[in-house]
Amino acid sequence: MYYSPTIVQLAGFASNSTAMALSLVTSGLNAVGSVVSMFFVDKAGRRKLMLLSLAGIVACLAMLSGVFYAVDSHAPDVGADETAFFGANATCPEFGRASATFGAEKWTCTHCLKAPSECGFCANTQKEHDRHNHITDHFTGQTMIACSCFPGVPGDVGDGATNMPASGTGRASRVVHAGCPSSFGWLALVALGAYIVSYSPGMGSVPWLINSEVYPLRFRGVCGGIAAVANWSSNLLVTQTFLSLTQALGTAGTFLLFCGVSAASFLLLFLLVPETKGLQFEEVEQMLASKDYKPWKKYNPTNHSRESNGNTPTKG
Repeated sequence: MYYSPTIVQLAGFASNSTAMALSLVTSGLNAVGSVVSMFFVDKAGRRKLMLLSLAGIVACLAMLSGVFYAVDSHAPDVGADETAFFGANATCPEFGRASATFGAEKWTCTHCLKAPSECGFCANTQKEHDRHNHITDHFTGQTMIACSCFPGVPGDVGDGATNMPASGTGRASRVVHAGCPSSFGWLALVALGAYIVSYSPGMGSVPWLINSEVYPLRFRGVCGGIAAVANWSSNLLVTQTFLSLTQALGTAGTFLLFCGVSAASFLLLFLLVPETKGLQFEEVEQMLASKDYKPWKKYNPTNHSRESNGNTPTKG
């Protein structure tokens, strides 16, 4: 969620204002999901809500990985002629070196944006649609054709600019620094929204409730503090490594990694986290101390109370 505007830009929505506006939608979904959790946490149960939440998270991260793989696979080509028009001083250094070894023919917008020199991609736009060689941009509805890879960082030329003439052709151009123009970008927005809807009612709020219920009274303060430190340390790790991971693994690989971590979390939650719905603090402690306790089995405090008093519950 911290990188919602960045993810929106990686999906091909180049304009900063557009990315911020769309990220507000995800923030709104997060707030709505938290309210929904208030009504269902005591009806559906803590454990079930978290399992459903994690299942949705895994599915959405897998979808995001697939979408960004498609974005990279169908990225617009870098046009050697278009790039050469601006001259050697206005060409991405890595692209210039690749051109000298005839490796530039394989360059796409993705290669350009991942260049160590922080290059940008300037894509021509045209009204006509060429089904064979070009793609239709999901934001402007225009066709993107091969264009230049130039040196520069965001701010040198406005991201999302659509009024710049490209290569003297008279056609307008669109400048991107974060994500390539793509016909698949809207799918990334759908997956991101679905991720927030899956996360906020379950894993966004329920773990804090569970955290207040499972510890014995004498350890509740210390264990709650440890859990809070673990949570915010994990948040720090994700926020500090996300952009580095997208550079090292690619956006698709990064989301696939997070998908794997979430799948492992689903397994651990299923095997270790109990259902505490409807139980008093003393009953939760009794449940965890029970020899036949299994997190995936429903715990009946009445039966265990009889057994502890030496009475065996009757059948029938």
